[in-house]
Amino acid sequence: MTEIARRGVCLVLSAPSGAGKTAISDALLASEPRLRRSVSVTTRAPRPGETDGVAYHFMTQAAFDAAEAKGELLEWARVLQGRHCYGTPRKPVEDALAAGDDLIFDIDWQGHRNLREKLPGDVLGVFILPPDIATLEARLRGRGGDSAEEIDRRMRTARDEIAHWREFDHVLVNDRLSDAVASVRAALHAARSATARLTGLPSFIQSLGA
Repeated sequence: MTEIARRGVCLVLSAPSGAGKTAISDALLASEPRLRRSVSVTTRAPRPGETDGVAYHFMTQAAFDAAEAKGELLEWARVLQGRHCYGTPRKPVEDALAAGDDLIFDIDWQGHRNLREKLPGDVLGVFILPPDIATLEARLRGRGGDSAEEIDRRMRTARDEIAHWREFDHVLVNDRLSDAVASVRAALHAARSATARLTGLPSFIQSLGA
């Protein structure tokens, strides 16, 4: 298949905890060679088995604050009652887009909103819903390890997150993983071929004598 030079896509998958976002991301990353995961920066300490630059870029709070002040982060948030900060570094994203590579983001609706403000025209937002609220709660309880209070908190957060579905380009219900993956892949492929994204299209058209 003839490839035309293009600008990359920022694919944002957002969903309440337990909706299957990670499984969809992993399936796409395993099957789409031009897609890779955006690596966030964080002020929390590495957990056992985590390597800097793979799971996250780890930095001190002072370094994080300096990066934010200099505009080096596309979006950022303070989580866990303000104990840790997470953000998306600007340069790796802009370099990937310019090279025609696509990045997948695992961020919430606020991160999606901020990313879209900074990179208008480059963001494809997909919001993933569970088939019903009972299934979502069952998935959370099935993970084990969380207290009843934590699950209740996650369920409250889920309802708040779902209320922002209108801000996304696509919304899908994940009641069957293979179908959900296929739907997101179709949206990504359509975004890749958008006329405005095909930077090499004018020269290709010229080569056709048109």
